[in-house]
Amino acid sequence: MSISTTIKSIQDIMRKDVGVDGDAQRIGQLVWMFFLKIYDDKETEYELLDDHYKSPIPAPLRWRNWAANPEGMTGDELLDFVNNQLFKTLKDLQPQYNDQRGFVIRSVFEDAYNYMKSGHLIRRVINKINEGIDFNKAQDRHLFGDLYEQILRDLQNAGNAGEYYTPRPVTQFMVDMVNPQLGEKILDPACGTGGFLTCTIENVRKAQVKTVEQEQQLQQSIFGVEKKPLPHLLCTTNMILHGIDVPTNVRHDNTLSRPLRDYGPRDRVDVIVTNPPFGGMEEDGIETNFPASFRTRETADLFLVLIMHLLKDGGRAAVVLPDGTLFGEGIKTRIKEQLLNTCNLHTIVRLPNGVFAPYTGIKTNLLFFTKGTPTEHIWFYEHPYPPGVKNYNKTKPMRLEEFEAEKVWWGGGERSGRVENEYAWKVSADEIKARNYNLDIKNPHSPDAVIHDPEQLLADYAALQQRIASTRDQLKAVLAAALETRQ
Repeated sequence: MSISTTIKSIQDIMRKDVGVDGDAQRIGQLVWMFFLKIYDDKETEYELLDDHYKSPIPAPLRWRNWAANPEGMTGDELLDFVNNQLFKTLKDLQPQYNDQRGFVIRSVFEDAYNYMKSGHLIRRVINKINEGIDFNKAQDRHLFGDLYEQILRDLQNAGNAGEYYTPRPVTQFMVDMVNPQLGEKILDPACGTGGFLTCTIENVRKAQVKTVEQEQQLQQSIFGVEKKPLPHLLCTTNMILHGIDVPTNVRHDNTLSRPLRDYGPRDRVDVIVTNPPFGGMEEDGIETNFPASFRTRETADLFLVLIMHLLKDGGRAAVVLPDGTLFGEGIKTRIKEQLLNTCNLHTIVRLPNGVFAPYTGIKTNLLFFTKGTPTEHIWFYEHPYPPGVKNYNKTKPMRLEEFEAEKVWWGGGERSGRVENEYAWKVSADEIKARNYNLDIKNPHSPDAVIHDPEQLLADYAALQQRIASTRDQLKAVLAAALETRQ
């Protein structure tokens, strides 16, 4: 049976359980089981390499000792074991000898849940996992890596859980353009399911890692923080699948909850690639961690301030931000002024509608900047739909090859030789300042493009109100005339 067939069979079984409600819970349920299965397979590898290896998981709770036997526990006995032994113990696991693997396991289960109510259905799911997947087989591991990407894409259809997944073509393009190097400290402060981190690992490992020491250096230089439990569980599992044996640098925390002044030189990083949550509001009090001039509860704005602060001089960032950040005023204006004064915002790639559908239809942008020198000019690139596509959807998603034109135009690490074309144009920092830091600039080569210039919008609104008033007066006159006729 193929892995994809195994996953479909598991999902069909879960749909029969009254405790599992919706795609997000199904994915959460599936992933903690996968985590334990993956970890057990990895431990088989550790035991072959190290005669003295000791598992951080108590013996009765290791997958091989309670789940591997298809005729093992089932029904109420299994449900009681999972709820009252497995989860309770792993949530409060006390690692021995400061074992970092134990801390990873505890962090994974701190906010994980068993949603299933039927022990018989749990047994059927476990048996399907055991039948269909062996993570010590190179072929299975490779296939599951691809399948894991599909599981993450499914999050886009799982209500608000879609915010944790950035389409792989966007992730790959951003990492390719920032081009992280071995030895650089790389951070995603809102890492979701770990797409940017795993993409970075693949890029650096493929091009630069040749020795065991270099692999260790790579693993020690990848950092991520995720606020919510489901994506953190997905991210930790994703990192293990990508060869990070002890992903202790992926923390379950809220990066914004720490006062900005408490981040010192030791916290500075060379590269940040991230898609911070947008459209949401932080809890009361979070904004007080930031300077008074930048205080807001808008999550994306706070992350942009944090990113500027965390970058070293010469550090590079690629960030996904919504259109609202580009044309917004007030605090958004002050944040953009700070960005242009302290960083070289050299490129903005404007994405079309539908990239993050169905989670959100908000148009988004990719901002690329380097800290340490002020912006002199900004290049804009309007990413077009491919031929024959009017919008992205589940059957016509964005594809990686769509970014080839941007990569050719980019001009390498020095961004040299860029020229204007039907999709690319350049705007000076002086013009941006004259526009009160409104970055929502219309493509001069596409006169029908939608603009969000505040003055133009206000003028259009005033004209619309005049037309409405005129139409209302005409209707009144017609009604008055009709009434007079009847009298």
